[in-house]
Amino acid sequence: MKALLNPESSFCLSSISSSQIKRSLYFNGLSSSSCLRFPLTDCGGRTRRRKLTGGLSIKAVLDSAMMEQLGLKESDVKNPALSSTYRGSEIPKPNLTVLDAQARVCTGPTQTRPLSEEQAFKVFDTILRSARGELKDEEPVSKAQLGAFFAGMTIRANAFPEETQWSEGEKRAMDVFWPLLVRALPPDVLFIADPEGSLLGTGNSVGPTFVGNETREMRLVGALREILAGGHLGYEEVKGVLRDVLPLATEGSLNSGVSESLLSAFLIGQRMNRETDRELKAYCLAFDDEHGAPPVADVKSLTHYGEPYDGNTRFFRSTLFVATVRSCYGESSLLHGVEWMPPKGGVTEEQMLKFMGANTHLSVQQAKELIEDEKAGFAYLSLREARPSLYSLIGMREHIKKRPPLATTEKVQQFVRATGKEAVVAGFYHEGYEEPLLMLMRRRGVHSGLVVKGEEGALSMTTRVRAASASKGFPVNYCSGFRSSSSDTALEADGVSRQSFNLEVDARNYGFEPTETPRTDRSVSKNIELGLAALRGEKGAAYDRIVLNAGIVDHLLGSEGAEDVAVAMERAKEAIDSGKALKKLLNYIEISRKMK
Repeated sequence: MKALLNPESSFCLSSISSSQIKRSLYFNGLSSSSCLRFPLTDCGGRTRRRKLTGGLSIKAVLDSAMMEQLGLKESDVKNPALSSTYRGSEIPKPNLTVLDAQARVCTGPTQTRPLSEEQAFKVFDTILRSARGELKDEEPVSKAQLGAFFAGMTIRANAFPEETQWSEGEKRAMDVFWPLLVRALPPDVLFIADPEGSLLGTGNSVGPTFVGNETREMRLVGALREILAGGHLGYEEVKGVLRDVLPLATEGSLNSGVSESLLSAFLIGQRMNRETDRELKAYCLAFDDEHGAPPVADVKSLTHYGEPYDGNTRFFRSTLFVATVRSCYGESSLLHGVEWMPPKGGVTEEQMLKFMGANTHLSVQQAKELIEDEKAGFAYLSLREARPSLYSLIGMREHIKKRPPLATTEKVQQFVRATGKEAVVAGFYHEGYEEPLLMLMRRRGVHSGLVVKGEEGALSMTTRVRAASASKGFPVNYCSGFRSSSSDTALEADGVSRQSFNLEVDARNYGFEPTETPRTDRSVSKNIELGLAALRGEKGAAYDRIVLNAGIVDHLLGSEGAEDVAVAMERAKEAIDSGKALKKLLNYIEISRKMK
């Protein structure tokens, strides 16, 4: 991998056949669907360019001699091309009938869509047959699904407005199935479905008397009584519950030592009730000390990029390539995330880096070293290494279906600190979460913070013109944030003076022609192709997006030398056109692979 991608490698490519090169590119994520040009070094040390074209067989394999020449292990070429194939095989699959129902009823007071009578009867029948062990040709309904579904039903009945409470069809289905479910479901689920014994009539005496099985579970049950009634918890209460029950017992298991049903009800219930600032702070800060104090990188500037962990399923994801550009002029970055995350299961930075052969199992200390290394200047850190407790929830999050509070707070993390200025940039989609995100950034004490409504709720701002039929709420390219100021008139509690701002970025104002956003449609290799082509200086939609996002972020965060946005854009272009940004990425891959 290193030999093929690093333009400065002394590896002799003339001894490798064209077909071998093509196969290697294929297995490392570089499709032949488009013509790719890479700088290759011949045996005399001369750099030349070879154009690789033609079709590749999907059954092509690397022979052992080729793998040995490239220094690749078998595991290095097991990188699937679509984001959906990164889902861990050890994670139990949820029941799709109930999961579809959760998507409708486990959401907010205005977004919930009550089930029709036909839908409700099908869902309750599926739950009953699963509980009895009679379900055929379907996955069983997991305990986590039961907890999330019935928490949604209970909160809707207790606290939601009339239009999103139970439909008449749901009431009729419950009347029919509840007497049967009482005899089939375990006590913890019966408690979630009717905690006070007042929703479903006679026959359930479990709810009012249920306390759980041990001390940790008792605290969880007490918190759930408040949540299921539509109420809220204090900072210490939320933090205490999370630290009690996490991490789950094993990465692939949904077992945490406490009831999976209770824990999933807790997580989705808080999101349905719309978390308070205190609750979000607890989710954000609960595990800050999991590995002790974070290491401090000796850099003048560090930007923490908070992309949605569940990735992109439709459009080009540019942040990895933006980070390489910004590193060329001293703006260091820390990206963080996971390989695969529900509900979208889209393309992530970890998938792309793994596909290109980088080490994606770096420790926090190794990430700090890469940030400090001038040959790289940025790093990617997986939640797996940074916060094992939160990482252990991935399987349960798929069974919950809807995003829990952690989907917001995991975007505002500081796994590494800096001696210089720090900033956080996070993506958002749903209106109402921009201010909580900025609140968490201020709580982190950073000098600058920025939330971006990019495409798919990610960070990538677009050069596409806003459609007249655009959805309600903030438009794509809406930005809001704060930056440190030289003025002392607005000192905040931490002694830093900050200026607030919000705007809609129109790329035409910065000299970009409108272009449609490149589609990737879950293709990791396509996203890499677009990014690498842009870093090689190939002009087009991907190139423009990388420049736009680097320049705008530099300007809005108040980065040194970016006071004039036009200058910031030109600086980003120069980093690409000079080849520096591509070299930074290739250096990162090479250096990270040497870290053990």
